Amino acid sequence: MRVWSLASMELVIQFQVLNQSCLCLAWTPPSCELPEQQQVVAGYSDGTLRVFSISRTAMELKMHPHRTALTAIAFSTDGQTILSGDKDGLVAISHPCTGMTFRVLSDHRGAPISAIQSTSKEYGDLGVEGVELWLAASGDQRVSIWVSDWLRDRCELLEWLSFPAPAVSEVRVPRSCGWGLESAQPSTTYCFPQAPGLLPPSLAAFCPWDKAILVCVGLGAHEEVIFYSLRQKQVIQKTPLPFFAMSLSLSPGSQLMVVGFAECMMRLLDCASGTAQDLEGHDDSVHLCRFTPSGRLLFTAAHNEILVWEVTDP
Repeated sequence: MRVWSLASMELVIQFQVLNQSCLCLAWTPPSCELPEQQQVVAGYSDGTLRVFSISRTAMELKMHPHRTALTAIAFSTDGQTILSGDKDGLVAISHPCTGMTFRVLSDHRGAPISAIQSTSKEYGDLGVEGVELWLAASGDQRVSIWVSDWLRDRCELLEWLSFPAPAVSEVRVPRSCGWGLESAQPSTTYCFPQAPGLLPPSLAAFCPWDKAILVCVGLGAHEEVIFYSLRQKQVIQKTPLPFFAMSLSLSPGSQLMVVGFAECMMRLLDCASGTAQDLEGHDDSVHLCRFTPSGRLLFTAAHNEILVWEVTDP
């Protein structure tokens, strides 16, 4: 795992774990603003997670909450709890301070967890008690939304969404996809039934400008972004996409969304005006895209390269 300085664009820290693959990671949330509190949690192929201190340049904690490879990980909104998902569909809830896993959820068992995210909520909002919303999406096109208050050991299922499988007859696989298919070419197209288990990732995220709205891609039969209202308990909007999505990020600073595709491009969507801009620059599948907490910068990753984009006001 490598950490770069944004000011100099130089590599400043590197943490190496021998004989294991780092498959997912998360930075402490913006609520932990003090430099000495900045941590990164990383999930590995042997089912372990490790917490690294950025200021001390050291590993602070190693846990083994899973028996199989971790596929998604996130901090709670206060940074005091770690949520991790694995290849078998189990979600573990752990305390980074004590190193204890105090809850394991098996609702998604049988399909890998593809996304985990948390966001804050008002205590009585949505008609339920709790101070945090969090979600888990799995590869069988299902999303669970939970309300929690970890200090009171409270966790309640709020919503369960199931979508039909994407109607795809082929999928472009990047050079290093993590699916057991490695290609020497920039991207290789596999047609069903050659690779019947390969589907676009099921991704979901809370909308920063309305936390009661869920934004989903790779869920459903068509190439589109789905907006689901937790208040109305229904889909309220669908936005067509040119291809099935491989990655998704929503800007905390403005009503912008970016979607990455296997076709080596991204689409920047202005959800306020409905306009879209296509971005090119990668030569492989865009498997990760992230806005910074300020929303002023966008990072996109494809194979072994990371691009940094400056986001201007629409």
